[in-house]
Amino acid sequence: MSELPAVTDRATWQAELDALLVREKSHTRAGDAIAAARRRLPMVEVDAGLSLTGPDGPVPLAEVFEGRSQLIAYFQMWHDDTPAAGQCVGCTFFNGQVRELSYLHACDVTYATFCHGPYAESVRYRDFMGWDVPWYSVRDAAGALHAGRWEVLMVCYLRVGDRVFETYRTGGRGIEVMAPTLALLDMTALGRQETWQDSPSGRPQRWDASTGEQLRVGGRPTAQWPRVAAGYRDDLVVTPM
Repeated sequence: MSELPAVTDRATWQAELDALLVREKSHTRAGDAIAAARRRLPMVEVDAGLSLTGPDGPVPLAEVFEGRSQLIAYFQMWHDDTPAAGQCVGCTFFNGQVRELSYLHACDVTYATFCHGPYAESVRYRDFMGWDVPWYSVRDAAGALHAGRWEVLMVCYLRVGDRVFETYRTGGRGIEVMAPTLALLDMTALGRQETWQDSPSGRPQRWDASTGEQLRVGGRPTAQWPRVAAGYRDDLVVTPM
């Protein structure tokens, strides 16, 4: 690196940090205001009987809530007849960081993955990755669930009795909330080291984020390597009975 942060005494450093804290608090309050506006959005009804495929076969959307009033669904992209190394690097990064669900459950919220792939094949990917989130195939219901917006990756639903409503949806950088890794990197002096970020001249900017290369090592999603090292099978082939 040709440029490191300036070295100074602690009092000067603290003064600079305190000035930044004012901006950070303003950012937090702006986020609170946006969340308040999000809670005031109207909602649109979704067919509660849409059929998804789970571990026990077809299941209506309303049952995916597992008796809770709210549902957060992440839509996992899928490449048919493709081994684990070729599956979506972005979905693997984001979906793999949602692990401890008990806090959501305590707030009456269910989290589930809605995968575009067939259930038997795609759930093998979940198991290969060591995830234990509820997993459903939405291959036959995806058109109705996306309602023409295929770039959507996360959707929030509300169940009122037997009826289901969509309350929020987002994609792109809107799903960064799922990845604390990114927020942690943003706290560091070097940041994410991605080419789009505003960093001082000379700081490393190693990755073009549009290609997903920052999420991949050795030709496969980074998080897969511990599973490979443990000997887990990653061809995802389903053997006919």
